[in-house]
Amino acid sequence: MTAQPGRRVVVTGATGNVGTSVVSALADDPRVGSVLGVARRRPGWSPPGTEWARADIGKDTDRDLAALFEGADAVVHLAWAFQPTHDPTATWRTNVLGGMRVFRAVADAGVPALVHASSVGAYSPGPKDRPVDESWPTHGWPQAAYSREKAYLERALDAFELRHPDIRAVRMRPAFLFKEEAAAEQLRIFAGRLVPGRLASPGFVPVVPDLEGLVFQALHTDDAADACRRAVLDDGARGAYNLAADPPLSAADLAGLLDARVVRLPRAAVRTALAAAWALRLVPASPHLFDAFLRVPLMDCSRARDELGWRPRHTATEAVRALLRGLREGAGMDTAPLHPRGAG
Repeated sequence: MTAQPGRRVVVTGATGNVGTSVVSALADDPRVGSVLGVARRRPGWSPPGTEWARADIGKDTDRDLAALFEGADAVVHLAWAFQPTHDPTATWRTNVLGGMRVFRAVADAGVPALVHASSVGAYSPGPKDRPVDESWPTHGWPQAAYSREKAYLERALDAFELRHPDIRAVRMRPAFLFKEEAAAEQLRIFAGRLVPGRLASPGFVPVVPDLEGLVFQALHTDDAADACRRAVLDDGARGAYNLAADPPLSAADLAGLLDARVVRLPRAAVRTALAAAWALRLVPASPHLFDAFLRVPLMDCSRARDELGWRPRHTATEAVRALLRGLREGAGMDTAPLHPRGAG
């Protein structure tokens, strides 16, 4: 791995699930001279060597963002809005238009490297019996705003790379990311404020539905952050990298973690119930996201291992167990997205 000491790195979305782990990983690396965390609200948490700046990528101009990126050796773009799921125009404005604004500001500021957080959700539907590499199509699942927006930014980054071949562009495609401190945020995003975290206690949930397509990969957020750190510091890193830990998880694995029984249910029945709850605004997760979740492929992560020297320290089971522990204990951090207040 080739690197120069004292690099200056800017991280957008620095106070969320992934951002806090990336900021910590960079701040702990002696080859990084300083980290500028960019977020809509300044956090109470601040690792040594970290500075903070307020910005809203969905509203601020290219010029505003370029001023923050001036003099940086790399920008890690993580900012993302999951809600409101009933207003896809709002998430499009932040995620897609805001993401493109970040890309342009990177070029305007002359930043030599961009690390962009894509997702397994950007992939087109794929197999569950074998992993796919980074060449699998990234057209997403068009009905799900999250998947559609991640896929659109992949196309925007394709165009960016053609216009700016001198800028080293990296796109990370992680599996579902969990850590203990992000549990409250993820409960609010996907289940809502009315769902109690104690549902994660063993024995509290009696059954786990076994649905067609319910096989997925997970990754501890700190391991995803380590891959981002490596991509920032490795001048040879370019292109896409799949990120996931073993083993792929099924309904039986989830049932084992929750001390529950597995019950085979028709996917249509579960989707109908979720669609009704979403329409009544009882849950924030849309049925379209449910559709996308059951269709994402399993990923082959050989490229990240071979080229970045990346190895996850946690298994997928340990990542989910960290989430469940955080739900039970009301874990969080002193940042606006991760604060445990209102977590059910």
